[in-house]
Amino acid sequence: MALGTERLWLRHWRASDLDPWAALNADPEVREHFPEVLTREQSAASMARFQADLDERGWGWWAVEVAETGEFIGFTGLDPADDGLPFSGVEIGWRLARSAWGHGYATEAAQAALAFAFDTLELPEVVAMTTTTNLRSQAVMRRIGMTYDPADDFDHPEVPDGPLRRHVLYRITKRRIS
Repeated sequence: MALGTERLWLRHWRASDLDPWAALNADPEVREHFPEVLTREQSAASMARFQADLDERGWGWWAVEVAETGEFIGFTGLDPADDGLPFSGVEIGWRLARSAWGHGYATEAAQAALAFAFDTLELPEVVAMTTTTNLRSQAVMRRIGMTYDPADDFDHPEVPDGPLRRHVLYRITKRRIS
């Protein structure tokens, strides 16, 4: 299954996605709000996990391509929140190559994922999290209608002590996008 927007396809992963996915994850600017860049092997392992989740449940982290050119530009999608976090539910997220920044692709892809979450999965709420310093992602969260409460801020248990540990949490319910 693939989700389409005016300019994008959210689809299953292909073997040809590995090179651009690994390059994206090796880019220090793309990974600025993560503890480290990823090796090619780590990128391949994440891609395999993402595809396995899509195969198993029909939704997850979809590969994103530009419809007009077929260019792979990153991922967006939905995933159950990890155990050990101070919230539960389904998280929405995205990560795009630097060349895809500034074109509205993250917002467009996230809107398609939200529509799937509410219309197909019939979820009551979707959450998103990022570091306090990731202002670009927080801007996307606001553009797609998510709201923020500082009382939900938390220290991510899987992130080492330092400037990336503190995270913000945004939320959206189906009522807010209806």
